[in-house]
Amino acid sequence: MTTRRDQFSLPAVLRLLLVAAILVLHDDALIQNSPPVAEALSSSSPSSPTNHFNRRQAIQQQSAAVATFGAGLILPSPVVAETTAAAISPIATLSDGSKFPLVSFGLQIYDDSTAYKLTLTALECGYRNFFASVLAGNQKGFAKAIKDSGVPRNDIYICGSVVSNRVAGLEAAKKETTKGWKRNMEAFGAGNIDYLDQIMLDYPGPDCDSIRGQWQAFEDMYQQGLTKSLSVSNFSPTQLDCVLQSAKVAKPVVNQLPYSVAYHPGNAIAENQKRGILVQAWAPLGGSLGGRFSSTMKGTCAQIGKKYDKSFAQVALRWIIQTGGSFTTQSKKKEHFAENLDIFDFELTAEEMQTLSSLVVG
Repeated sequence: MTTRRDQFSLPAVLRLLLVAAILVLHDDALIQNSPPVAEALSSSSPSSPTNHFNRRQAIQQQSAAVATFGAGLILPSPVVAETTAAAISPIATLSDGSKFPLVSFGLQIYDDSTAYKLTLTALECGYRNFFASVLAGNQKGFAKAIKDSGVPRNDIYICGSVVSNRVAGLEAAKKETTKGWKRNMEAFGAGNIDYLDQIMLDYPGPDCDSIRGQWQAFEDMYQQGLTKSLSVSNFSPTQLDCVLQSAKVAKPVVNQLPYSVAYHPGNAIAENQKRGILVQAWAPLGGSLGGRFSSTMKGTCAQIGKKYDKSFAQVALRWIIQTGGSFTTQSKKKEHFAENLDIFDFELTAEEMQTLSSLVVG
């Protein structure tokens, strides 16, 4: 498809220069978000396991998506003040000061050989943020692709994951989580990867005591210099507070949640943001727990996209960015890899954002 980045007018170029200047001024600021329109999963007690998702089953159903970084856009910033303006950049600064590309390639369930090929394709298209989940079962194939790609390790952001939510009790959870991150390092070692940029606790334990044990194991990994940042996935506000109240070394900087135009109950962005945490959507185009896009949803996104020469998927992904989130997505087609990165050269209007936010009742 023809992209708007190939059709820049002089005003558009001037706009890019203005954005670049703003990015320099705000380089050390946290990611700036517009007013929230989505809510966290559930604020139920951490002792309740009912909000745990079967991620393996979910990502088997997840819709394909993915694709090239463009210009930042100016939106209101509740982090600084609701009346001030700041730039949305393709790279966010997390609360621990680390740089985090807003678009990530999340490897799905397929063999190491397929993971190897798709990782190389993603790198070729411009991806530098990768979520290599242990649930996908192909971390070794991913790691070998990183090694063979020729792209400097320092230019790539790598996130692994640990699943230890079925073990109860502080000590048992800590032991199981430690085994988990060690398995990550062993798998990534196939590509001579000796540290991670981020490790994600994929699902909270059954109660707060167990969550504390999980987090202690993560902090041990952090103190050993094996990861630069710590994160979580599928954590409610109450479960996040279990971590935040007990964290001694490092706090979570990302919470990966099902979040999309088709699924955004409440105010997930606001609840996480006030805790210094960035939401990363793991079902940005639906197709899993987050709900599938109905024909009406796709049609509305596509109609809005005509104005910007963008696809329905690009509009849906742009909506996530403008609500203050980020996303990890996947594809097997090179054109989709490129397409879904190409969402930073246009800005949805307030009216368009409201229309998209109103497609489902949260």
